Amino acid sequence: MHAAEIKKLFPLLDQHVNGKPLVYLDSAATSQKPYTVIEKLDDYYRRYNSNVHRGVHTLGTIATDEYEGAREKVRAFLGAASTEEIIFTRGTTTALNLVARCYGTANLTEGDEIVITPMEHHSNIIPWQQVAKATGATLKYLTLLEDGTIDMNEAQTTITSNTKIVSVMQVSNVLGTINPIKELTQLAHKHGAVMVVDGAQGAPHMKVNVQELDCDFYAFSGHKLGGPTGIGVLYGKKQLLQNMEPYEFGGEMIDFVGLYESTWKELPWKFEGGTPIIAGAIGLGAAIDFIGDLGLDTIKAHEQELVSYSFERLSEIDGLTIFGPKERAGVVTFQLDDIHPHDIATVLDAEGIAVRAGHHCAQLLMKWLKVSATARASYYVYNTKEDIDALKDGLVQTKEYFGDGF
Repeated sequence: MHAAEIKKLFPLLDQHVNGKPLVYLDSAATSQKPYTVIEKLDDYYRRYNSNVHRGVHTLGTIATDEYEGAREKVRAFLGAASTEEIIFTRGTTTALNLVARCYGTANLTEGDEIVITPMEHHSNIIPWQQVAKATGATLKYLTLLEDGTIDMNEAQTTITSNTKIVSVMQVSNVLGTINPIKELTQLAHKHGAVMVVDGAQGAPHMKVNVQELDCDFYAFSGHKLGGPTGIGVLYGKKQLLQNMEPYEFGGEMIDFVGLYESTWKELPWKFEGGTPIIAGAIGLGAAIDFIGDLGLDTIKAHEQELVSYSFERLSEIDGLTIFGPKERAGVVTFQLDDIHPHDIATVLDAEGIAVRAGHHCAQLLMKWLKVSATARASYYVYNTKEDIDALKDGLVQTKEYFGDGF
């Protein structure tokens, strides 16, 4: 995989920021978009912009075919059994909230338990807090080991016959931890619980087969794998989705409307109220094509190489601490001496290097790490070892700058 050549396929990366060549190391927040995705969106708006499903004219037919064709691409991408199990949403957050609202609130009662981890993104914490408040269920947390991985021995006792939902991120957006989803799913099912997976940091970086994982729900966002913003996916097992009531009403999800009662369309459309995210879905389909051509195994291997190189180069800097396990996805989160992460990010930005600084929507994990914030570099298909060299040089410059200031 020649990342330097792949980088040329992403137009935004060919620019200077603050007079320096852009080094983009913030793909865990959002990835950049290849020409093919941008051109697909442009083609939709220029050539066949129309609403879907409702019209019989030619533009509507083309738009519908492209939209539903994107759903089939997502089905194949996730290894789902049917397109009935693929619901388009605004993103991972919306998808997780849909599960919490439509499944959790409807099926949990006082005495039931929801199990998550302290490493979760806020989008996989707050919805379950709200379900617990609404139903009287108890929210419990799996224990993390010192390296930021889940203590699977303790999980055997945390997940019990009272557990009705286990919801865990596939990959930590802070630590890069790759969680044992298949094993957790088996444990959840052993006790009769459903397994919900936040795949926002998983699907863009590794092969996912929801049937092999046997998870009950899986959510991801398009913008983290080269697709547009504002589009995401919820996979759900057909039997579960069929028994769930929608929470958005009107437009596309309607079957029959009476004076006092109405009925919904069949899956997956009953969960897609209003005009759907047509351009977003079509763009997501193009992104899946692009990623498929590169190969997810190749992408994963490339990111592993970058992570190993990061440990090698960044470990040369005195006072730099990297958080999380050695075996991880393409995320490196760190602190440098007592320099605030926002100051680190500001100095790096002056050198054209984009990293993320803050709590990364993971305040519980920051508390577990005993820090208020961290800096994070995250990688994707277009990053190179030269990017990491630039990061290392920028961090040395940051250290020298603040060292002189003291």
